[in-house]
Amino acid sequence: MQKEDDILVLEFQLGNKKVLASLVEKWHIIFCKKAYWLVKDADVAKDIAQESWQVIIEKIETLNDVSSFGSWASRIVYSKSLDHLRTRSKERLRVSKIDKQQIGIVETYKENTALKEVLLKAVKQLPDQQQVVVRLFYTESYSLKEISETLSISVGTAKSRLYNAREKLKLILKDYNYEN
Repeated sequence: MQKEDDILVLEFQLGNKKVLASLVEKWHIIFCKKAYWLVKDADVAKDIAQESWQVIIEKIETLNDVSSFGSWASRIVYSKSLDHLRTRSKERLRVSKIDKQQIGIVETYKENTALKEVLLKAVKQLPDQQQVVVRLFYTESYSLKEISETLSISVGTAKSRLYNAREKLKLILKDYNYEN
């Protein structure tokens, strides 16, 4: 059997491409089994064997010792199988990180939602004039100048209302245990 492989590889190297069918016929199932032994997935093992054949065909010209074809080609299959396992492991790790991030985002969202509810309740306890200034400043991102122009008050009055609103919010939130 070994001599037969040696002759087939040598003939292929010399340009007889028809002998490739005989090599594939003999070795393909062996390569599939070797890949399956590592990856434990029949479809993936077949794909790995196919990819290995592509590499084998590309590089068979560089094989100096034709008697080492079996071990040489098996190393290619082994390497391709390990590459697949590494890729799959990296993908699992990436998916795991994404899952953890999503869990963190959901938890943060829940925390933020609870905090927002507390803040909205606290803002509603402020006098109307202070509520308007707080909402314009924090939710609409108005500057103090824009607030003063919108409400037809001075910038100093807008600052004063915002300051007083903050102080009252600190007291209200202290009761909710959201104090810094």
